[in-house]
Order: sequence, then C-alpha cells, then structure tokens
Amino acid sequence: MEITHDENRRRFWVTVDGYMAYVDYRLADGGLDIRHTIVPKEIGGRGIASALVKAAYDYACGRGLQPVATCSYAVVWLQRHPEYRGKVGGDFGGEGTCAL
Repeated sequence: MEITHDENRRRFWVTVDGYMAYVDYRLADGGLDIRHTIVPKEIGGRGIASALVKAAYDYACGRGLQPVATCSYAVVWLQRHPEYRGKVGGDFGGEGTCAL
C-alpha cells in the first residue's frame, strides 16, 4: 500500500481497489491534529485506517510535532499506541465523531 502525503491539502491518502481512503489533519500549537479518518466500507477491515493514522503521526513525530486526535478513530489509535505520547484534541466530540 503506497500512502501519499498532500501537504497543501493536509491529507494522507491511499487508493485501494479504486476507492480512496484518507486522513485530514490540522497543524496548530505544535501539534498535528487528525480531524477526519475516512475509509469507504468497500475497503474496510484491511488495516487501512491504521496505516494512514500511523503515517500521519510518524510524519508529526519526525518533525517534532505532538500527535493530537480529534477524530474518534485517531483517539482510539493513540490509546492503543501510547509510545506516540499523543493527546485528545479540544474539539473531540466523543465516540464515533470527527471534527467538521
């Protein structure tokens, strides 16, 4: 799976079987905040969301930015990966939510 980073759109994305999956992020206050994680149901269950979130947070850590999660998927991902020392964003709306 080849993940692409579009810095202008602040997005990490990949196309699998003709479907695009992505995470959108925002840079603020020394952190990279994942705001949305989108994986079409047709390609769900393959670890794509996890790979996208990991790519974004690896990028953040490589640039001295703190991983932040507003998207509920990214919040759970950070809980499962405490080595990233991430935090929940102030806009987090609860389970099953992303920032709009």
